[in-house]
Amino acid sequence: MFDPSRNDVRTFFCEAASKRTSGAPLTPLEAIAADWIAEHPEYADDLSDAERARSATYTAEGGRENPFLHLSMHLSISEQIAIDQPRGIKQAFELLSHRRGSAHAAQHEVMECLGRMLWESQRSGRPPDGEAYIDCVRRRATS
Repeated sequence: MFDPSRNDVRTFFCEAASKRTSGAPLTPLEAIAADWIAEHPEYADDLSDAERARSATYTAEGGRENPFLHLSMHLSISEQIAIDQPRGIKQAFELLSHRRGSAHAAQHEVMECLGRMLWESQRSGRPPDGEAYIDCVRRRATS
């Protein structure tokens, strides 16, 4: 199982950003990451220096969203949709994306559902509830 460290994740996104900027060849996963990086130009400075990125701290008190967590969630959701895992996420996402008129906006809403599922799992000590996650996305797609 793939279990990257915080530094691995930050290095990965910084390298994907650098390759995207320079036009260097990207691996398939880097290409997906680079597409999300392009959607978030506000993260350019965070991704421009891998050394600084590895030591950066993002706290709620600091008032800044963690760009690496945000991009990681985009990447995770993209992979979930591609393989329809948990089962039903692809259809629920497509419905939400159509309703919102934007895959990016839909991903942000799915991100809210994913974050809630993970928080509830951590709080309860139980495994993540994929059905509750899909239900959350479906509710957003039909409201």
